[in-house]
Amino acid sequence: MTGIINYETFLLTGLLLNITPGNDTIFILSRSMAQGKRAGIMSVLGIATGSLIHTILAAFGLSIIIAKSILAFNIIKYAGAAYLLYVGYKMLTDKTKLNTDTSISENLINLKKIYRDGVLTNVLNPKVALFFISFLPQFIDPHTTNTIVPFIKLGVTFTITGTIWCLILANCASVIFSKLKHNKKLSNYVNKTCGGVLIALGIKIALTTKK
Repeated sequence: MTGIINYETFLLTGLLLNITPGNDTIFILSRSMAQGKRAGIMSVLGIATGSLIHTILAAFGLSIIIAKSILAFNIIKYAGAAYLLYVGYKMLTDKTKLNTDTSISENLINLKKIYRDGVLTNVLNPKVALFFISFLPQFIDPHTTNTIVPFIKLGVTFTITGTIWCLILANCASVIFSKLKHNKKLSNYVNKTCGGVLIALGIKIALTTKK
């Protein structure tokens, strides 16, 4: 592939990284278990969109600003953490009871908002930006004159493989949701727990450093 070296190694490494549990995985599983399959899928699509945005930023060198500037890194970090805390708090305090009628309960879910949450959760994670500008260049031919195209190809490849894996996770987690939704007391407990997990994730991001 033009401008790219060791593509097969990149694919294998990317797959291994994709299946390694991370912040995105926790976010997707929480949404899928608390709100079902459609919510999980929209979370995955949101995360994938965020990855593509990071790919474009890395390709044009904008992510380097985050890597070099402590201020920029901290601004994005705390913005992402605050947003996750907000999302987790909303889930934790949600008074809505899940309905045993799938069509009704799914219609109550704001899929656009869930998609937006996925995008912002990924984009506002500076660690993801650092990952893209440190991982992808290792597979770009140092002799190539135009690094933008190889960057985008690698980023899209990584996003596609990651999306496939996350869709599998979302579907598996939604099975748990389908079992729990008939038990309103237990399903409400799961929703609260997932909200608490997202709050913990927000705190974790707030405490992250560049190292």
